[in-house]
Amino acid sequence: MHKLRASAYKEFLLLTRDPGGLAILFIMPLLLVITITVIQNATFKTLKQSKIPILLVDYDQGNVSASIRQNLAGSDQFEVVEEADETKAQELVGNGTYQLALVIPENLSRNLDLKVNRNVEGLLQKFGIEGENGPLSKSTPETKEVKLYFDPATQFSFRNSIKSGIDQMVSKIETQTIYRAFQKELTDDPSEEIFDTAPFIKFTEIIPGDTLEKNSIPNATQHNIPAWTLFAIFFIILPLSINMVKEKNLGTFVRLRTNPVSYVTVLGGKTVIFLSVALIQFALMLLVGVFLFPLIGLPRLEVEGRLPLLFLVAFFAGLAAVGLGLLLGTIAKSQEQSAPFGATFVVILAALGGVWVPVFAMPAFMQALSNLSPMNWGLNAFYNVFLRNVGITELFPDLALLFLFFLITTAISIIYNQRKNAV
Repeated sequence: MHKLRASAYKEFLLLTRDPGGLAILFIMPLLLVITITVIQNATFKTLKQSKIPILLVDYDQGNVSASIRQNLAGSDQFEVVEEADETKAQELVGNGTYQLALVIPENLSRNLDLKVNRNVEGLLQKFGIEGENGPLSKSTPETKEVKLYFDPATQFSFRNSIKSGIDQMVSKIETQTIYRAFQKELTDDPSEEIFDTAPFIKFTEIIPGDTLEKNSIPNATQHNIPAWTLFAIFFIILPLSINMVKEKNLGTFVRLRTNPVSYVTVLGGKTVIFLSVALIQFALMLLVGVFLFPLIGLPRLEVEGRLPLLFLVAFFAGLAAVGLGLLLGTIAKSQEQSAPFGATFVVILAALGGVWVPVFAMPAFMQALSNLSPMNWGLNAFYNVFLRNVGITELFPDLALLFLFFLITTAISIIYNQRKNAV
């Protein structure tokens, strides 16, 4: 135990004698999580609260175009900007001035009325009812095309959501036109309501579990604190592996071998110090989420009743990161090997683990690969605590994987060092 304390104290001195390294370990992750959360929260607010300017080119000037304009103006999503020329609208969207333009073709209202009246009269004649317009017209109205111009820089998901919304709007207008045509044919009293056109099916968003009872809706803070905390924790493999490479290159490790100290003890001292660093990083992240975020207009991080489980997850995630750092520091022969490889590998693990892109949005083979990333295990455990309010039993599979990863990487480090230094 004395040797372990001495080894840990040596690592503590190495860290405290490098203020720049300490700043990178503790300050940079805080700046990262603040920046990312501010950006994402602003994006959520923009999509939810701000209206998107939409150019409207109306060649129809009829009932349908008036309904479309009214629906767009009454929507929480759009702000209608009138434009007379389609070519000009296309140019404004193409150069990024506007993200979207909607072009309503000529005679859209007229052709829609003709089609609806033709269908209604045909149906009524099937039942032996003569319509107001006499015999059924044999001419088929020309199909009209509503054009949507999108800024090339807009994301595919944004385009799909906008197209879906406008498609629903146009379908609603078509349905109302059909009801009005039947109303006109079946009664002479315009004020008489034959059809109930109020929406029958409604959608209610429900979050399963205790989060509904606590009225806690997932927000940018709850998603970003665990994700980028995990990213910061795994970045400790850089200073850890660099310190180990320095010891080998400066001869410190050779001097350690002349003492009655096993490699396990040396790695144990590093594990104690860098695991402490990971837990301090996590504590600072929680403090920022709880106290600083509300001051700068971000959602507060809710941690009440979750702290023991959160620190338990952080502990095992820190172990996994330390194990990876020990393995890299044992195998690498120079800082030029350890630093670039470590940084790149952490980014790859983060990408696979779902820190940047949700795992469900990845291709099938990438989803399979994500199961091999320790960041994915840690992120699942954090989300289970933050968003699903689970107990320790549900956390056990992910925690076991993180601990097993630490044991495997540490064992490989010890075996590799023994074989390399065997006489």
